[in-house]
Amino acid sequence: MNIKTRLSLQFTLIVAGLFILFSILVYYFSYTTQRDKFRENLTNRAKNSAILLLNVAEIDSNLLTKIQKSTFYWQKEEIAITDSSFHLIYKINIHYLTDKVLRQNTINDGINHFAIEEKDGVYYRHAFNNQSFNVFVMAFDNARKENLAELRGILIWSSLFSIWVAVLLSYLFSKNAIKPISEIIRRVKQVNYSLLNTRLNEGNKKDEIAQLSITFNEMLTELEIAFKNQTDFISNASHELRTPLSIMISESDFLLSHEQKPEDYESHISGLVDDLKKLNSQLNTLLELAQINKGQDIKLSDVRIDEILFSAIQFIKAKYPGRKMIPKIQYPENENELLIRGNYGMLVIAFSNLLDNACKFSHDNVIVEISILNEFIQVNISDKGIGIPQNELDNIYQPFIRATNVKFIGGFGIGLSLVAKIFDLHETVSTVYSTVNEGTRFEILFKRMNFANP
Repeated sequence: MNIKTRLSLQFTLIVAGLFILFSILVYYFSYTTQRDKFRENLTNRAKNSAILLLNVAEIDSNLLTKIQKSTFYWQKEEIAITDSSFHLIYKINIHYLTDKVLRQNTINDGINHFAIEEKDGVYYRHAFNNQSFNVFVMAFDNARKENLAELRGILIWSSLFSIWVAVLLSYLFSKNAIKPISEIIRRVKQVNYSLLNTRLNEGNKKDEIAQLSITFNEMLTELEIAFKNQTDFISNASHELRTPLSIMISESDFLLSHEQKPEDYESHISGLVDDLKKLNSQLNTLLELAQINKGQDIKLSDVRIDEILFSAIQFIKAKYPGRKMIPKIQYPENENELLIRGNYGMLVIAFSNLLDNACKFSHDNVIVEISILNEFIQVNISDKGIGIPQNELDNIYQPFIRATNVKFIGGFGIGLSLVAKIFDLHETVSTVYSTVNEGTRFEILFKRMNFANP
Protein backbone atom coordinates (compact mmCIF):
# COMPACT_ATOMS: atom_id res chain seq x y z
CA MET A 1 0.00 0.00 0.00
CA ASN A 2 1.52 3.30 -1.07
CA ILE A 3 1.61 6.38 1.12
CA LYS A 4 -1.16 8.17 -0.78
CA THR A 5 -3.60 5.28 -0.27
CA ARG A 6 -2.54 4.89 3.36
CA LEU A 7 -3.06 8.60 4.03
CA SER A 8 -6.47 8.51 2.34
CA LEU A 9 -7.54 5.51 4.40
CA GLN A 10 -6.28 7.00 7.67
CA PHE A 11 -7.92 10.35 6.98
CA THR A 12 -11.22 8.65 6.06
CA LEU A 13 -11.18 6.47 9.20
CA ILE A 14 -10.48 9.50 11.40
CA VAL A 15 -13.28 11.55 9.83
CA ALA A 16 -15.68 8.60 9.91
CA GLY A 17 -14.86 7.97 13.56
CA LEU A 18 -15.46 11.63 14.42
CA PHE A 19 -18.81 11.68 12.60
CA ILE A 20 -19.96 8.47 14.27
CA LEU A 21 -18.95 9.80 17.68
CA PHE A 22 -20.69 13.09 16.94
CA SER A 23 -23.87 11.27 15.83
CA ILE A 24 -23.87 9.11 18.97
CA LEU A 25 -23.50 12.15 21.20
CA VAL A 26 -26.25 14.06 19.36
CA TYR A 27 -28.59 11.08 19.59
CA TYR A 28 -27.79 10.49 23.26
CA PHE A 29 -28.31 14.09 24.35
CA SER A 30 -31.48 14.36 22.27
CA TYR A 31 -32.83 11.16 23.84
CA THR A 32 -32.03 12.22 27.42
CA THR A 33 -33.46 15.71 26.88
CA GLN A 34 -36.78 14.41 25.52
CA ARG A 35 -36.93 11.68 28.17
CA ASP A 36 -36.35 14.17 31.01
CA LYS A 37 -38.95 16.52 29.55
CA PHE A 38 -41.47 13.66 29.36
CA ARG A 39 -40.73 12.63 32.97
CA GLU A 40 -41.25 16.20 34.08
CA ASN A 41 -44.65 16.20 32.37
CA LEU A 42 -45.53 12.87 34.03
CA THR A 43 -44.62 14.34 37.42
CA ASN A 44 -46.85 17.35 36.81
CA ARG A 45 -49.66 14.98 35.76
CA ALA A 46 -49.27 13.01 38.99
CA LYS A 47 -49.32 16.14 41.14
CA ASN A 48 -52.36 17.58 39.37
CA SER A 49 -54.26 14.28 39.62
CA ALA A 50 -53.56 14.02 43.38
CA ILE A 51 -54.59 17.61 44.04
CA LEU A 52 -57.83 17.27 42.08
CA LEU A 53 -58.81 14.00 43.77
CA LEU A 54 -57.63 14.63 47.32
CA ASN A 55 -57.45 18.37 47.85
CA VAL A 56 -60.59 19.43 45.99
CA ALA A 57 -63.67 18.22 47.81
CA GLU A 58 -66.00 18.80 44.89
CA ILE A 59 -64.21 16.23 42.71
CA ASP A 60 -64.66 12.51 43.25
CA SER A 61 -63.27 9.52 41.40
CA ASN A 62 -65.94 9.50 38.70
CA LEU A 63 -65.51 13.18 37.94
CA LEU A 64 -61.74 12.84 37.92
CA THR A 65 -62.01 9.97 35.47
CA LYS A 66 -64.11 12.08 33.15
CA ILE A 67 -61.62 14.92 33.44
CA GLN A 68 -58.68 12.59 32.78
CA LYS A 69 -60.30 11.00 29.74
CA SER A 70 -61.06 14.39 28.29
CA THR A 71 -57.48 15.57 28.85
CA PHE A 72 -55.35 12.57 27.81
CA TYR A 73 -51.93 13.80 26.68
CA TRP A 74 -50.20 10.53 25.78
CA GLN A 75 -50.90 7.07 24.46
CA LYS A 76 -51.58 4.15 26.86
CA GLU A 77 -51.64 6.42 29.90
CA GLU A 78 -52.13 4.72 33.29
CA ILE A 79 -52.87 6.40 36.62
CA ALA A 80 -53.07 4.80 40.06
CA ILE A 81 -53.47 6.43 43.50
CA THR A 82 -53.19 4.48 46.76
CA ASP A 83 -53.06 5.25 50.45
CA SER A 84 -49.99 4.54 52.53
CA SER A 85 -51.09 0.88 52.88
CA PHE A 86 -51.32 0.50 49.09
CA HIS A 87 -55.13 0.30 49.11
CA LEU A 88 -56.14 1.49 45.66
CA ILE A 89 -58.36 4.56 45.86
CA TYR A 90 -58.21 5.58 42.21
CA LYS A 91 -57.20 3.92 38.93
CA ILE A 92 -57.56 4.41 35.20
CA ASN A 93 -56.39 2.20 32.28
CA ILE A 94 -54.35 -0.01 34.62
CA HIS A 95 -52.08 -2.46 32.71
CA TYR A 96 -48.53 -2.38 34.13
CA LEU A 97 -49.30 -0.73 37.46
CA THR A 98 -49.92 -3.93 39.40
CA ASP A 99 -49.64 -4.14 43.18
CA LYS A 100 -46.13 -5.61 42.81
CA VAL A 101 -44.97 -2.79 40.56
CA LEU A 102 -46.46 -0.20 42.89
CA ARG A 103 -44.62 -1.58 45.90
CA GLN A 104 -41.29 -1.98 44.01
CA ASN A 105 -41.19 1.61 42.79
CA THR A 106 -42.26 3.35 46.00
CA ILE A 107 -39.65 5.27 47.92
CA ASN A 108 -39.85 6.87 51.34
CA ASP A 109 -39.65 10.40 50.14
CA GLY A 110 -39.66 12.45 46.97
CA ILE A 111 -40.12 11.39 43.35
CA ASN A 112 -39.01 8.21 41.60
CA HIS A 113 -38.83 7.62 37.83
CA PHE A 114 -38.98 4.14 36.35
CA ALA A 115 -39.69 2.40 33.05
CA ILE A 116 -41.44 -0.82 32.06
CA GLU A 117 -40.86 -1.96 28.48
CA GLU A 118 -41.87 0.94 26.20
CA LYS A 119 -43.52 3.02 28.95
CA ASP A 120 -42.03 5.58 31.34
CA GLY A 121 -43.49 5.98 34.81
CA VAL A 122 -43.25 8.29 37.82
CA TYR A 123 -43.96 7.81 41.52
CA TYR A 124 -45.00 10.86 43.54
CA ARG A 125 -45.73 10.93 47.31
CA HIS A 126 -48.55 13.36 48.05
CA ALA A 127 -49.32 14.60 51.61
CA PHE A 128 -52.77 15.80 52.62
CA ASN A 129 -54.44 16.09 56.07
CA ASN A 130 -51.47 14.42 57.73
CA GLN A 131 -51.79 11.44 55.45
CA SER A 132 -49.51 10.17 52.69
CA PHE A 133 -50.78 8.98 49.33
CA ASN A 134 -48.89 7.22 46.56
CA VAL A 135 -49.47 8.53 43.04
CA PHE A 136 -48.30 6.59 39.96
CA VAL A 137 -48.53 7.73 36.33
CA MET A 138 -47.29 5.79 33.29
CA ALA A 139 -47.52 6.55 29.57
CA PHE A 140 -45.96 5.83 26.21
CA ASP A 141 -44.10 8.79 24.62
CA ASN A 142 -44.93 8.26 20.96
CA ALA A 143 -43.67 11.73 19.98
CA ARG A 144 -40.26 10.92 21.39
CA LYS A 145 -40.19 7.62 19.47
CA GLU A 146 -41.03 9.37 16.20
CA ASN A 147 -38.57 12.21 16.80
CA LEU A 148 -35.73 9.83 17.62
CA ALA A 149 -36.50 7.65 14.60
CA GLU A 150 -36.40 10.72 12.37
CA LEU A 151 -33.17 11.87 14.04
CA ARG A 152 -31.58 8.44 13.51
CA GLY A 153 -32.39 8.62 9.82
CA ILE A 154 -30.93 12.12 9.54
CA LEU A 155 -27.76 11.15 11.39
CA ILE A 156 -27.23 7.93 9.40
CA TRP A 157 -27.64 9.56 6.00
CA SER A 158 -25.68 12.66 6.95
CA SER A 159 -22.86 10.42 8.29
CA LEU A 160 -22.81 8.34 5.12
CA PHE A 161 -22.74 11.46 2.97
CA SER A 162 -20.04 13.03 5.15
CA ILE A 163 -17.91 9.88 4.96
CA TRP A 164 -18.26 9.85 1.17
CA VAL A 165 -17.15 13.47 1.07
CA ALA A 166 -14.30 12.59 3.44
CA VAL A 167 -13.15 9.83 1.06
CA LEU A 168 -13.08 12.30 -1.82
CA LEU A 169 -11.37 15.03 0.19
CA SER A 170 -8.88 12.58 1.67
CA TYR A 171 -7.88 11.46 -1.82
CA LEU A 172 -7.41 15.05 -2.95
CA PHE A 173 -5.63 15.90 0.30
CA SER A 174 -3.24 12.94 0.12
CA LYS A 175 -2.60 13.57 -3.57
CA ASN A 176 -1.73 17.18 -2.82
CA ALA A 177 0.34 16.20 0.23
CA ILE A 178 2.31 13.58 -1.70
CA LYS A 179 2.78 15.79 -4.77
CA PRO A 180 6.03 17.40 -3.47
CA ILE A 181 7.41 13.95 -2.63
CA SER A 182 6.42 12.67 -6.08
CA GLU A 183 8.21 15.66 -7.58
CA ILE A 184 11.28 14.91 -5.46
CA ILE A 185 11.25 11.29 -6.68
CA ARG A 186 10.94 12.44 -10.30
CA ARG A 187 13.83 14.90 -9.96
CA VAL A 188 16.02 12.43 -8.07
CA LYS A 189 15.59 9.86 -10.85
CA GLN A 190 17.06 12.42 -13.25
CA VAL A 191 20.21 12.88 -11.19
CA ASN A 192 23.35 11.10 -12.36
CA TYR A 193 27.07 11.74 -12.32
CA SER A 194 26.76 14.20 -15.24
CA LEU A 195 23.84 16.15 -13.68
CA LEU A 196 25.05 16.67 -10.14
CA ASN A 197 24.28 20.38 -10.47
CA THR A 198 20.56 19.52 -10.37
CA ARG A 199 18.82 20.91 -7.30
CA LEU A 200 15.40 20.16 -5.79
CA ASN A 201 12.82 22.81 -5.10
CA GLU A 202 13.14 23.73 -1.41
CA GLY A 203 9.65 25.24 -1.10
CA ASN A 204 9.07 27.32 2.00
CA LYS A 205 12.26 25.96 3.65
CA LYS A 206 10.26 25.25 6.84
CA ASP A 207 8.21 22.05 6.62
CA GLU A 208 9.57 18.50 6.67
CA ILE A 209 9.42 18.07 2.89
CA ALA A 210 11.37 21.30 2.42
CA GLN A 211 13.93 20.07 4.97
CA LEU A 212 14.20 16.80 3.02
CA SER A 213 14.88 18.76 -0.17
CA ILE A 214 17.43 20.96 1.60
CA THR A 215 19.21 17.90 3.01
CA PHE A 216 19.25 16.20 -0.38
CA ASN A 217 20.55 19.38 -2.03
CA GLU A 218 23.33 19.54 0.55
CA MET A 219 24.21 15.94 -0.27
CA LEU A 220 24.24 16.76 -4.00
CA THR A 221 26.51 19.72 -3.28
CA GLU A 222 28.91 17.46 -1.39
CA LEU A 223 28.83 14.92 -4.21
CA GLU A 224 29.36 17.63 -6.81
CA ILE A 225 32.35 18.96 -4.86
CA ALA A 226 33.73 15.44 -4.51
CA PHE A 227 33.41 14.74 -8.24
CA LYS A 228 34.87 18.16 -9.05
CA ASN A 229 37.78 17.51 -6.70
CA GLN A 230 38.36 14.20 -8.38
CA THR A 231 38.29 15.80 -11.82
CA ASP A 232 40.47 18.69 -10.66
CA PHE A 233 42.96 16.33 -9.09
CA ILE A 234 43.26 14.30 -12.29
CA SER A 235 43.64 17.47 -14.36
CA ASN A 236 46.05 19.12 -11.93
CA ALA A 237 48.11 15.97 -11.46
CA SER A 238 48.45 15.40 -15.19
CA HIS A 239 49.33 19.07 -15.67
CA GLU A 240 51.87 19.27 -12.86
CA LEU A 241 53.48 15.85 -13.21
CA ARG A 242 53.76 15.61 -16.98
CA THR A 243 56.75 17.97 -17.33
CA PRO A 244 59.02 16.61 -14.56
CA LEU A 245 58.29 13.03 -15.60
CA SER A 246 59.08 13.87 -19.23
CA ILE A 247 62.36 15.48 -18.20
CA MET A 248 63.39 12.51 -16.06
CA ILE A 249 62.49 10.05 -18.83
CA SER A 250 64.41 12.05 -21.45
CA GLU A 251 67.52 12.35 -19.29
CA SER A 252 67.40 8.65 -18.39
CA ASP A 253 66.98 7.63 -22.04
CA PHE A 254 69.94 9.80 -23.01
CA LEU A 255 72.08 8.35 -20.26
CA LEU A 256 71.21 4.80 -21.25
CA SER A 257 71.77 5.39 -24.95
CA HIS A 258 75.33 6.73 -24.45
CA GLU A 259 78.10 5.08 -22.55
CA GLN A 260 78.88 7.11 -19.45
CA LYS A 261 81.45 7.11 -16.70
CA PRO A 262 80.41 5.51 -13.38
CA GLU A 263 80.44 8.88 -11.66
CA ASP A 264 78.03 10.20 -14.33
CA TYR A 265 75.63 7.36 -13.61
CA GLU A 266 75.96 8.00 -9.91
CA SER A 267 75.35 11.72 -10.39
CA HIS A 268 72.31 11.06 -12.59
CA ILE A 269 70.79 8.56 -10.15
CA SER A 270 71.36 10.99 -7.28
CA GLY A 271 69.65 13.78 -9.25
CA LEU A 272 66.85 11.41 -10.23
CA VAL A 273 66.25 10.55 -6.56
CA ASP A 274 66.09 14.26 -5.72
CA ASP A 275 63.63 14.84 -8.57
CA LEU A 276 61.50 11.92 -7.41
CA LYS A 277 61.43 13.31 -3.89
CA LYS A 278 60.27 16.66 -5.26
CA LEU A 279 57.72 14.86 -7.42
CA ASN A 280 56.44 12.94 -4.38
CA SER A 281 56.17 16.18 -2.41
CA GLN A 282 54.31 17.78 -5.32
CA LEU A 283 51.92 14.83 -5.57
CA ASN A 284 51.21 14.97 -1.82
CA THR A 285 50.49 18.69 -2.17
CA LEU A 286 48.04 18.02 -4.99
CA LEU A 287 46.31 15.34 -2.90
CA GLU A 288 46.05 17.74 0.01
CA LEU A 289 44.65 20.41 -2.28
CA ALA A 290 42.05 17.95 -3.59
CA GLN A 291 40.85 17.23 -0.04
CA ILE A 292 40.34 20.83 1.06
CA ASN A 293 36.71 21.16 -0.09
CA LYS A 294 35.82 18.03 1.89
CA GLY A 295 36.16 19.93 5.15
CA GLN A 296 39.83 19.41 5.93
CA ASP A 297 41.87 22.42 6.95
CA ILE A 298 44.80 23.57 4.88
CA LYS A 299 48.13 22.95 6.62
CA LEU A 300 49.80 26.33 7.16
CA SER A 301 53.21 27.22 8.56
CA ASP A 302 55.55 30.20 8.71
CA VAL A 303 57.34 30.36 5.35
CA ARG A 304 59.57 32.93 3.66
CA ILE A 305 58.17 34.24 0.41
CA ASP A 306 61.63 34.58 -1.19
CA GLU A 307 62.45 30.90 -0.55
CA ILE A 308 59.16 29.85 -2.16
CA LEU A 309 59.95 31.92 -5.26
CA PHE A 310 63.51 30.58 -5.55
CA SER A 311 62.16 27.00 -5.38
CA ALA A 312 59.67 27.79 -8.14
CA ILE A 313 62.35 29.46 -10.27
CA GLN A 314 64.67 26.46 -9.87
CA PHE A 315 61.85 24.11 -10.86
CA ILE A 316 60.96 26.06 -14.02
CA LYS A 317 64.60 26.55 -15.06
CA ALA A 318 64.85 22.78 -15.49
CA LYS A 319 62.09 23.06 -18.12
CA TYR A 320 63.45 26.20 -19.78
CA PRO A 321 67.25 25.91 -19.29
CA GLY A 322 68.08 28.85 -21.54
CA ARG A 323 65.66 31.37 -20.09
CA LYS A 324 66.50 34.06 -17.57
CA MET A 325 64.25 34.65 -14.57
CA ILE A 326 65.56 37.66 -12.73
CA PRO A 327 64.60 38.06 -9.04
CA LYS A 328 64.44 41.61 -7.71
CA ILE A 329 63.93 41.48 -3.96
CA GLN A 330 63.63 44.43 -1.58
CA TYR A 331 65.21 42.87 1.49
CA PRO A 332 64.29 44.51 4.81
CA GLU A 333 66.73 44.89 7.69
CA ASN A 334 64.91 42.11 9.52
CA GLU A 335 64.56 39.20 7.09
CA ASN A 336 61.72 37.77 9.22
CA GLU A 337 59.56 40.47 7.73
CA LEU A 338 59.44 38.31 4.60
CA LEU A 339 57.54 35.63 6.53
CA ILE A 340 53.97 34.82 5.58
CA ARG A 341 51.50 32.23 6.80
CA GLY A 342 51.08 29.67 4.05
CA ASN A 343 51.46 26.18 2.63
CA TYR A 344 54.93 25.88 1.13
CA GLY A 345 54.15 23.15 -1.42
CA MET A 346 50.96 24.79 -2.72
CA LEU A 347 52.59 28.19 -3.13
CA VAL A 348 55.50 26.63 -5.04
CA ILE A 349 52.95 25.04 -7.41
CA ALA A 350 51.15 28.36 -7.85
CA PHE A 351 54.28 30.41 -8.60
CA SER A 352 55.67 27.63 -10.80
CA ASN A 353 52.55 27.87 -12.98
CA LEU A 354 52.83 31.65 -13.23
CA LEU A 355 56.54 31.42 -14.15
CA ASP A 356 55.81 28.60 -16.60
CA ASN A 357 53.21 30.74 -18.38
CA ALA A 358 55.58 33.72 -18.44
CA CYS A 359 58.26 31.60 -20.11
CA LYS A 360 55.81 29.86 -22.44
CA PHE A 361 54.19 33.01 -23.83
CA SER A 362 57.28 35.26 -24.06
CA HIS A 363 60.87 34.99 -25.29
CA ASP A 364 62.34 37.73 -23.12
CA ASN A 365 63.48 37.74 -19.52
CA VAL A 366 60.95 37.11 -16.75
CA ILE A 367 61.09 39.54 -13.85
CA VAL A 368 60.21 38.43 -10.31
CA GLU A 369 59.88 41.26 -7.78
CA ILE A 370 59.29 41.18 -4.02
CA SER A 371 58.60 44.41 -2.12
CA ILE A 372 57.14 45.34 1.27
CA LEU A 373 54.10 47.65 1.33
CA ASN A 374 52.97 48.43 4.87
CA GLU A 375 50.91 45.40 5.96
CA PHE A 376 51.45 43.52 2.67
CA ILE A 377 54.24 41.76 0.84
CA GLN A 378 53.83 42.32 -2.89
CA VAL A 379 55.02 39.82 -5.48
CA ASN A 380 55.11 40.81 -9.15
CA ILE A 381 55.76 38.36 -11.98
CA SER A 382 56.01 40.11 -15.33
CA ASP A 383 56.96 39.22 -18.88
CA LYS A 384 57.07 40.92 -22.28
CA GLY A 385 55.13 38.30 -24.17
CA ILE A 386 52.01 38.13 -26.30
CA GLY A 387 49.72 39.38 -23.51
CA ILE A 388 46.04 38.67 -22.93
CA PRO A 389 43.15 40.43 -24.70
CA GLN A 390 41.52 42.93 -22.34
CA ASN A 391 38.03 41.47 -22.73
CA GLU A 392 39.28 38.01 -21.72
CA LEU A 393 41.05 38.91 -18.47
CA ASP A 394 37.99 38.08 -16.35
CA ASN A 395 37.97 34.48 -17.59
CA ILE A 396 41.63 33.51 -17.29
CA TYR A 397 41.09 31.64 -14.00
CA GLN A 398 38.30 29.48 -15.43
CA PRO A 399 39.42 25.86 -16.04
CA PHE A 400 39.99 24.76 -19.64
CA ILE A 401 39.51 28.31 -20.96
CA ARG A 402 42.44 29.79 -22.86
CA ALA A 403 42.98 33.17 -24.48
CA THR A 404 42.15 33.39 -28.17
CA ASN A 405 45.69 34.43 -29.10
CA VAL A 406 47.36 31.23 -27.76
CA LYS A 407 45.63 28.66 -29.96
CA PHE A 408 48.92 27.53 -31.50
CA ILE A 409 50.77 27.30 -28.20
CA GLY A 410 50.47 24.06 -26.20
CA GLY A 411 48.43 23.98 -23.02
CA PHE A 412 45.16 22.85 -21.44
CA GLY A 413 43.92 25.92 -19.57
CA ILE A 414 44.32 24.26 -16.16
CA GLY A 415 47.29 25.99 -14.56
CA LEU A 416 45.72 29.37 -13.78
CA SER A 417 42.58 27.77 -12.30
CA LEU A 418 44.87 25.89 -9.90
CA VAL A 419 46.73 29.13 -9.14
CA ALA A 420 43.47 30.93 -8.39
CA LYS A 421 42.35 28.18 -6.00
CA ILE A 422 45.66 28.23 -4.09
CA PHE A 423 45.75 32.01 -3.81
CA ASP A 424 42.11 32.04 -2.70
CA LEU A 425 42.95 29.56 0.10
CA HIS A 426 45.75 31.91 1.21
CA GLU A 427 43.38 34.93 1.13
CA THR A 428 45.65 36.88 -1.18
CA VAL A 429 44.68 39.86 -3.32
CA SER A 430 45.76 39.26 -6.92
CA THR A 431 45.48 41.50 -9.95
CA VAL A 432 46.41 40.92 -13.59
CA TYR A 433 47.59 43.67 -15.92
CA SER A 434 48.08 42.77 -19.55
CA THR A 435 48.38 44.39 -22.96
CA VAL A 436 48.40 42.40 -26.20
CA ASN A 437 51.93 42.08 -27.68
CA GLU A 438 53.41 44.06 -24.78
CA GLY A 439 53.29 41.64 -21.87
CA THR A 440 51.54 40.56 -18.67
CA ARG A 441 52.09 41.33 -15.01
CA PHE A 442 50.62 39.32 -12.13
CA GLU A 443 50.50 41.28 -8.87
CA ILE A 444 49.91 39.28 -5.68
CA LEU A 445 49.56 40.75 -2.18
CA PHE A 446 50.23 38.61 0.92
CA LYS A 447 49.50 39.75 4.46
CA ARG A 448 52.65 40.23 6.51
CA MET A 449 52.83 38.17 9.68
CA ASN A 450 54.57 40.75 11.88
CA PHE A 451 52.80 43.90 10.66
CA ALA A 452 51.03 44.38 13.99
CA ASN A 453 54.42 44.33 15.86
CA PRO A 454 57.10 45.46 13.40
